[in-house]
Amino acid sequence: MAMKIRLARGGSKKRPHYAIVASDSRMPRDGRFLEKLGTYNPLLPKDSEERIKMDIERVQYWLGQGAQPTDRVARFLEAAGVKDKTERANLKKGEPGKAAKDRAEKRAAREAAAAEAANAPAATDETALDASESTSGTESP
Repeated sequence: MAMKIRLARGGSKKRPHYAIVASDSRMPRDGRFLEKLGTYNPLLPKDSEERIKMDIERVQYWLGQGAQPTDRVARFLEAAGVKDKTERANLKKGEPGKAAKDRAEKRAAREAAAAEAANAPAATDETALDASESTSGTESP
């Protein structure tokens, strides 16, 4: 049986309250669980002691039995010092979507065209002045 230590949601609409539970991974999120290990109330301030409560001994027991914590619970365990901190690389999350990439390409093309246009008239003005001086110099004796 694949065990998970995860959050089970409770509370009313827009007022979440979570129970930290040990359950079979095949059970629904808010369904049957084997043991309640603690609570998590995200509405409380981050420095509040009441925000996250866990029975550390029971959590360590379930980890010893092979239970895998979910990402959020693993973060709680790392903060409590029960689990070693792991390196996370969420490369896909920070990458912009297709529409944002298209907008960036169009903006870059517009800026390149504007820079080119700004440089081009300055160069043509100088050549036009050189050309007018050379033609005016040959016309007047």
